[in-house]
This record gives sequence, structure tokens and C-alpha cells, in this order.
Amino acid sequence: MQKRVVITGMGIYSCLGRTLDEVRDALYNGKSGIVYDPVRKEMGFRSALTARLEVPDLKGVLSRSQRAYMPEQAKYAYCATADALRAARIDQDYIDSHEVGLLYGNDSSAEPVVKAADTMREKKDTTLCGSGAIFQSMNSTVTMNLGCIFRLKGINLTVSGACASGSHAIGLGALLIQNGLQEMVVCGGAQEANPFSVGSFDGISAFSVRESEPEKASRPFDRDRDGLVPGGGAATVILEDYESAVRRGAPILAEVLGYGFSSNGDHISSPNVDGPMRSLSMAIRRAGIDIREIGYVNAHATSTKAGDANEAKAIHNIFGEKTVEVTSTKSQTGHEMWMAGASEVIYSMIMMKNGFIAGNINFENPDEDSRHLLIPSKTVDKSFGTFLSNSFGFGGTNSTLVIRNM
Repeated sequence: MQKRVVITGMGIYSCLGRTLDEVRDALYNGKSGIVYDPVRKEMGFRSALTARLEVPDLKGVLSRSQRAYMPEQAKYAYCATADALRAARIDQDYIDSHEVGLLYGNDSSAEPVVKAADTMREKKDTTLCGSGAIFQSMNSTVTMNLGCIFRLKGINLTVSGACASGSHAIGLGALLIQNGLQEMVVCGGAQEANPFSVGSFDGISAFSVRESEPEKASRPFDRDRDGLVPGGGAATVILEDYESAVRRGAPILAEVLGYGFSSNGDHISSPNVDGPMRSLSMAIRRAGIDIREIGYVNAHATSTKAGDANEAKAIHNIFGEKTVEVTSTKSQTGHEMWMAGASEVIYSMIMMKNGFIAGNINFENPDEDSRHLLIPSKTVDKSFGTFLSNSFGFGGTNSTLVIRNM
């Protein structure tokens, strides 16, 4: 018999807030974290829109050598993970005496690569890149830093699945626990928010240019959407075997019921309908519940024309005509990319625990596909006990999670 997987702690560093309470208030009040960044315009960006984030100052918290190995996104991830471990009542003594695993989504570390290359070109001396450059620039930078700082002894692996990375990390962590390979896994996703990390996205006109109204730029499912807005930060959840959580007297927040995944097997950037549908179907099947038990769907919808349209078709094909509230929290946060699959689980958890569904802000006019979905544009006070969260990424990778309240 497979083991049950529960969530015992959460932590987040988001443009909506750095604590769960701050994020709850922002979600409920429809607050946007999107701003105009003049630096991007000076750099030649087509769009200067981005999420509002400040890189944490960890001086006095971590040693100088530890900080030297950490790029921006690892610092976000440290803050989120420290909060999640604290919330789960896990101290260093417990970590030192157990094999706690680590699976974290991350799919770029652009700024350290750019800085090292600039140094090499300008100074003609590789030693001037600094001892931390290689550890900052690797895709696995987040897990190597977190694993060493917290002295984690279980699996240590970065999940690079484009914008589904954070969701896949949680799903894979759940599979490891279900099959008795780990008792506890720290899971999450992190995304750097510097201009270098998203310049190529801007170069293919992926971003909204509604610069005069930053807070209205991210418009998932709306007929007049004109592209996504980049975001960033980090989100961590602690997954644990149910029996272990009970034994520890840990706060049991929710249960991961189902993880679905698929590949579109199609175009590298243009999504289709079949792949997402198979991911949703698998997650619901593995959850072993009646689809009518799902009280909320957190959509991947990033505010792109094709992506939102095809996801709307997939959701409609699975759930039917306006049967469940569907929103994309990206309307408030922008697209948090490698972080999004993890942060949106936390956003949905916050809503579930507090009896509301955050409105899909800026949703003013449905299009031919979104008109089939029940998409509230303002906060709905509603209790629900189970939600489904979608995350899709370039290359056609899809991940879906079904999570139940406890």
C-alpha cells in the first residue's frame, strides 16, 4: 500500500509578500505586484514590466562564504525554506538525525553567467570571476546551496522542467514518499527576477507592453491580453509521510492526492490541448476522487493568446461548462516561471485555508474559449476542500497536482 503524503509546512518570498499572512491579504484584496522598471527600458527591452521584488540581505544570517555561493534565486529560496521548516516544526537536530530530501525547481541562473563572461572579456583573467561564480551559475545552484546550508542528507536534485519545474518537484517528491524512498522532502521552486534572465523572452515579444498600466498588464483569459509579465521569488513546501507527521505531532495542512504529467510531443513553444488534458486526467485519476469534489482550479494561464486558449479548452473538456471556479493568480503576480508551480500551490492552499478564491483580476471580456469557464474577476468568499493546480512549460512539459485540505 502506498504511503499518504501530506504538507506540514510552507514558506514563500513573493511580489505579494514575504509571509503567508501578507500574501493572504494581497490575494484577498486583489493586489498586483507588477511595476514598471525603467532600467529595462534603458537596456533596450521592448517591455519594462516586471514583478516588484527586493533581493534579501542575508548578511548576519549566513556566513560570507555561504553568501558568496548564492545567486539571487537561491537567496529567495533560502528565505522560503527557512520559513517552511520553521512552520513544520523541523529543527536542525531533526535534520541531522534523519534523511530529509530536497527537490527544487530551477531552470536558469543567468545573471552570474553574464557577470563572469563580462569579467573574462574585460579583464582577460578567469581568476577574477571569483570562487563563487561556478556555484552561482549552475542550474543546480538552489539545491546545492540549500542542501549544504540546511545539511540535508536525503535526495538532492534540481528539477528543470521550464515553467512546470516547481510543480514537478512537488509531484516527484510525493512519488518518492508514496513509495517509501523518503520520509520527508523539501520541495519548491525559485525564479531569478533580474533583467538578464528574461531578455530573450522580451526578444520574442512574449511580454505585455501595457506599460502605462502595469497593474492591469497581466490579463489571463481576457480577450485583450497581449502577453505575459515576468515575475520571480521562491516557494517551499514540506512534504512528509503522514505517519511521520503524526508521530512528530506536526501541523498537517493538506494531502497531496494526485500528480499528473505529460508531454505534448509537439511544438517547442506553442502548446496544444491534448497534452494538458492528459496531465489533468492522470492527476484526477491518481487522486481517486470524483471530479465534482474539486472546488477550485488554479490555472497555468500566463496571459498569452495561444496558451490561455488551449488551457481553457482542456479545462472545459475535462470539467464541462462552468462547473468550477477557475482563476490564474498570475493576474496578480505575473508569471513566476520556475517558481510558479510551487507558489501557486501555496496561493491555492492559502485560499483553501481561509475560505476564499482570489479573483482573476483584469478579466473584463472573455474570448471564445474562456467564456466556457467560470472565471470570477473579483474575490469570492467560498469554502472548498480540494483544488487542482496546473503548470505547463516550454518543450511541452505538463504537470498537474490535486491537493485536499486536512
